[in-house]
Amino acid sequence: MSFQYVREMPSVREILEKMPLSDDLKKIKKQRDDDIAAVLKRENDKFLVIIGPCSADDEDPVCEYVSRLAKLQDEVKEKIILIPRIYTNKPRTTGEGYKGMAHQPKPTEAPNMVNGLKAIRKMHIRALRESHLSAADEMLYPGNYPYLEDILSYVAIGARSVENQLHRLTISGLDVPSGMKNPTSGDLEVMMNSVQAAQLPHVFVYNGWEVKTTGNPLTHCILRGAVNQYGSNIPNYHYEELVRLAEAYKKRNLLYPTIIVDTNHANSNKKYYEQPRIAKEVMKSRQQSKTLRTKVKGLMIESYLVEGAQKISEKVYGKSITDPCLGWEDSEKLVRDLAEYA
Repeated sequence: MSFQYVREMPSVREILEKMPLSDDLKKIKKQRDDDIAAVLKRENDKFLVIIGPCSADDEDPVCEYVSRLAKLQDEVKEKIILIPRIYTNKPRTTGEGYKGMAHQPKPTEAPNMVNGLKAIRKMHIRALRESHLSAADEMLYPGNYPYLEDILSYVAIGARSVENQLHRLTISGLDVPSGMKNPTSGDLEVMMNSVQAAQLPHVFVYNGWEVKTTGNPLTHCILRGAVNQYGSNIPNYHYEELVRLAEAYKKRNLLYPTIIVDTNHANSNKKYYEQPRIAKEVMKSRQQSKTLRTKVKGLMIESYLVEGAQKISEKVYGKSITDPCLGWEDSEKLVRDLAEYA
């Protein structure tokens, strides 16, 4: 047998008892959940901006970044809801490379997933405590969600996970907004099938239990661009693509049909500095169409303290060690500009 059982993972109860969320933070998180859900339910006309580093690899700069976002949130609170992107798992196309803090609490050290679970919960709690901004994370491993369930206000399913049955069924049991990205092929039907599956109730096996879910009506689509058979990136944020997805929604009986646009990845051809231009084009598209204004409700932006990316060995504080990101100054300006468009 090729499995080597390295260490037993602590139970959810153990972790939550040792690292509890305080009552005051629970109230803050609940209010944030309600505010974010209200955007998808069209109970207010605010715009969501899910923004932060490609991967949250170091607690101190991540928390500094989120605290800066909190000050910016006060400026734009009438128009924008900022959701910090604190992604603690990093999917790898070939399986090689840094896989996120959940795997490696310290990128220069060997994987330790017990310490990783503790590290990501500690970081999320600290970020919430210091900023009062509950965050988004990507669900790479569905079984890990209960360790952060009481903290997260938004969950994303990545392009490589969106066709996975367990991801779809797990999202059906969440009560926070959850975005399904289009697969790397760009197939809209795959993404729509995923949203439909997650909005339905299910019975399945989850973390050693037979469970029932009621369906998650706040599940929606995220456009992140595509990659064709020749390896070329194909954007899907242009006006025509947004209209095409809006029309696809009309063919299905889905609740709260919502589109979020990821401004990086294949949409930017991995050119992080194109994100402001892409974001503004999406906002202009909303202005040109009543349908798009009601359906395009947010953006995803990759941003950190220092622009670009670095090798792990370089150790520049607040600079991405995975995909390159916008720096703070450009991010701050972009958020202010988006508030004007919104």
